[in-house]
Amino acid sequence: MTLATAPARPLRIGPIDLDVPVVLAPMAGITNTAFRRLCREYGAGLYVSEMITSRALVERNETTMRLIRHHESETPRSIQLYGVDPKTIAEAVRIIVAEDHADHIDLNFGCPVPKVTRKGGGAALPWKSKLFADIVDRAVKAAGNIPLTVKMRKGIDRDHLTFLDAGRAAEDAGAAAVALHARTASEFYSGHADWHAIGELKQAVTSIPVLGNGDIWSADDAVRMMAETDCDGVVVGRGCLGRPWLFGQLALAFGGEGKTVDATLGFVADAFRRHAELLVEFFEDEDRGCRDVRKHVSWYFKGYPVGGDIRTGLATASSLQEIDDLLGRLDRTAPYPGADAEGQRGRAGHPKRTALPEKWLESRELASSASEMMRGAEIENSGG
Repeated sequence: MTLATAPARPLRIGPIDLDVPVVLAPMAGITNTAFRRLCREYGAGLYVSEMITSRALVERNETTMRLIRHHESETPRSIQLYGVDPKTIAEAVRIIVAEDHADHIDLNFGCPVPKVTRKGGGAALPWKSKLFADIVDRAVKAAGNIPLTVKMRKGIDRDHLTFLDAGRAAEDAGAAAVALHARTASEFYSGHADWHAIGELKQAVTSIPVLGNGDIWSADDAVRMMAETDCDGVVVGRGCLGRPWLFGQLALAFGGEGKTVDATLGFVADAFRRHAELLVEFFEDEDRGCRDVRKHVSWYFKGYPVGGDIRTGLATASSLQEIDDLLGRLDRTAPYPGADAEGQRGRAGHPKRTALPEKWLESRELASSASEMMRGAEIENSGG
């Protein structure tokens, strides 16, 4: 694997100093404590939790309270919140701060999932500019000395872009940084991210860091994004699926400390096994941990000579011993397969019209009748 390098470029988010300008993007069902710990073992940066619904946190939902826990090795600790009601989000932030759950809080305004946008949440919400500004303002005030950042998309579609207005509003409200996934909600994860938009946001938002997200499949991509857009850091999502060691390559590319990788099949098998072990520890249940790692099989072994019977076995294994037996059948000396292991990972979806509340696009003001309808957007979902 070739590796481009860039001059050392640390990143400061509020009082948090990062040796390398790299952030792990929140991904539902992926960025739990187990995966975050695994990524940290290879590299450096800021590792954000799965998206947490603010209402569920305020109501102290049992699953939510477990998801906001961090392992003692995790520092700085980061939680992403999602919500549509300024009061509820502010209360969730106060709980995080008062009970010392995190050192950094991120707000999600990028979810493109129809059941969320249909209720005015996620990537649909910044269209209501006053509501967006009110949420960020109240959240920043509730956070106090804890840095609060904002992650968003370009807008609803190419005719209803919001990222420049939202970026300036977040800056004015006191956000510590803004991150842009350079796609619209209607694009979902399809096509190519519009890195030019990241550069536009960097020019519009000048007093806080601007982070870029979208189509970072390798360390070379990250270096190129920062060079082309002048953004202050990168947010890595689907590119690290099945490749937690990408954070080591990113650290090295930006002049930090990271592990050099020779991604033989044996190396990948060991990483997969470690992931399964950490999931078992996280869930405190071997069967559940082994079931959860099944979704990662195709990502880890993309392009490698792993027979269908072994892949099927790993995707149905329910114990660490079963996993060990299957991995023991691999040719550990098989080399990194090059291009076959590179490129897009995860589902891209297809461009489609964004599901929105009736008459949502007629005004950037929020109708008083819409508040109750929007409560339905606070479901356990993620994306962005």
